Amino acid sequence: MAVKGLLLGSEVSELLCIEKFYILILQFLRWNVFFSMSAKLLSSSSLRTLLYDKKASATGLTHYSRRNAGQQSSLNAFVDIRDDLTLEQAKAADLRLASGEKGALLGIPTAHKDIFVTQGWTSTAGSKMLAGYQSPFDAEVVSRLNAAGTVSIGKLNCDEFAMGSSNEKSAYGPCLNPWDSLAVPGGSSGGSAVAVAAGVVPFTTGTDTGGSIRQPASLCGITGIKPTYGSCSRYGMIAYASSLDQAGPMAHSARDCALVLNAMVGFDAKDSTSVQRPVDQEDFTAGFGKALRNGDVAKPLAGVRVGLPAEFFGEGLAADVRAPIDAALKQLEAMGAMLVNISLPRTELSIPAYYVIAPAEASSNLSRFDGVRYGHRAADYTDLKSMYENSRSEGFGLEVQRRIMVGAYVLSHGYYDAYYLQAQKIRRLIAQDFQAAFQQCDFIAGPVSPTVAWNLGEKSADPVQMYLADIYTLSTSLAGLPGMSVPVGFGDKNRPVGMQLIGNYFKEGELLALADHYQLATDWHLRTPS
Repeated sequence: MAVKGLLLGSEVSELLCIEKFYILILQFLRWNVFFSMSAKLLSSSSLRTLLYDKKASATGLTHYSRRNAGQQSSLNAFVDIRDDLTLEQAKAADLRLASGEKGALLGIPTAHKDIFVTQGWTSTAGSKMLAGYQSPFDAEVVSRLNAAGTVSIGKLNCDEFAMGSSNEKSAYGPCLNPWDSLAVPGGSSGGSAVAVAAGVVPFTTGTDTGGSIRQPASLCGITGIKPTYGSCSRYGMIAYASSLDQAGPMAHSARDCALVLNAMVGFDAKDSTSVQRPVDQEDFTAGFGKALRNGDVAKPLAGVRVGLPAEFFGEGLAADVRAPIDAALKQLEAMGAMLVNISLPRTELSIPAYYVIAPAEASSNLSRFDGVRYGHRAADYTDLKSMYENSRSEGFGLEVQRRIMVGAYVLSHGYYDAYYLQAQKIRRLIAQDFQAAFQQCDFIAGPVSPTVAWNLGEKSADPVQMYLADIYTLSTSLAGLPGMSVPVGFGDKNRPVGMQLIGNYFKEGELLALADHYQLATDWHLRTPS
C-alpha cells in the first residue's frame, strides 16, 4: 500500500512537472510572438492592453527592454543600468496589477535622462565632475512616474550638464543615431531620443533648455514635447539655466507623450518656479478623437489657424528639410486647417540672447561644484585656491568651461548692463512677438532644425555652428512656451525630419491633439530604424 502510494505520488509529481513544462512552452511561444511583433515599436497604450489582458507582465516587459538595451549597447544610450533595482520595481508593479489596480503607465518600462537625480542609480549629468554620485532622493518628476508604476531600466546619456546639441559633449562618449550610426542623435537629450527610437523603451524623460527635447526628437524620428515653463517640477533636476530648464516626455506618438505628461505635470511646493494653476490636474488626452474648434470627422482641423513665421522658412533652411515640412503642412490643410503667414521678427536675436542668459545662469548654478563637499576633487593641489582651480578644470569638459567663462564675463562689473540686461530685454520682446502672432493664429508650425542630423565630429571644431543649429527652438524656450517635435518624413541620407508645433501658454492639450490628428492621418511616427 505504501509502495502504491509512493508510485501515485511520483506519478502526480511527474504530471505536475509535465504541466509546468507545457506552461513554460506556452509562455515561451507567447513571448516569442510578442517579441517578433514588437521588436522595434512599443507604445505605452499597446503594452497597457497586454498587461490588463494578462498576456504580459511588468517583469516580462522589463526583461524584454533589458534585452533590447543590451542588443543596442553600441548606440551608447545608457550610462547606468542596475538590474536589481529595475526588477524590484517590476515586481512591485506586478503586485499592483495582480490586486486589480489599473493605471495608464503601471508596469511600463522607461528610462531617465541623467540630469534627473535618482535613488540607487548614479546621477552625474554626463560629467566627470559628478562621477559615481548617488542621490539620497528622487527628482520630483521621477517620483511622480514611480508613483504611476513605471519601471526604470536605467539612466540615459546626455551632453554634459545639458550643454550641447549633439550628445557629443558627454563624459561617457557620444550617442549614436539609430537611423545612421555615423550621425549625431541631437542633444542634449540624445540618449533619451535614442532609447525610444531604437525600441528599447516606449518613452523616456528629457529636459529642454533651448531645444534639448525637440531637436533630438526631430533628428531621431520620434515625438517629444516641452511643456510650458513651470508645468513640471524642476526639483531634483541638476540645473543648467534655471529660468529655461523644463522637463518633458519623449515617445513615438503624441498619445504616449500625453499619457506621460499627465503623470509629470503638477504643482510642486519644493520648486519655486513651479506654477500653481487654479484648475485641477488637466487630462492631456481629453482632446484626442475630437475635432478642434469647429471641425468634423471629415475636416477635424476646420477653424484651426496655423501660423507660418517667415523667419522660419527663409535662407538657412535646407531643401531636404523644407520638403517634408511643406508636405506635412499640406496634410494639415487637407484636414481643414488654415495656413496663415506671420512674422516673429526677433528670431535671429534669440541666439545671442540665449547664449548670454543661459551661460550666465550656468556660471551661478555650477559654482557649487568645487571639489569640497561632493563631486570630483583633484589629486594634486597646494592650497584651497589651487584645489578649486584644478578640480573644476579636471571635472568640467571644455564646452561647460566655455559657457561658465562666458556667463561669468557677462555678469561681471561693467558688462552686466551691456550684455545680460540687454539680453533680458530682448527676451521680453521675443515673448511679445509670440503673443502678437497668436492674435493671428492658434498654433505656430515650422522646422525644428535647419538640417537633418549631421555626422559625428562635423561641427565639434566650431561651437558657433553648433549654436546656430538651435535657431528655431531657442525663441520658444526664451518665451517659456510649449513646443513639440513631430516626425514628418526623411531628408538627405534617409535621416529623419521633425516639424515643430508651438502653442500658447498652457495649451499643451490642444497642441498634442493637433499632433495626434496629424499622426492619425500619417505613419511617419510608426517608422523605425532597420
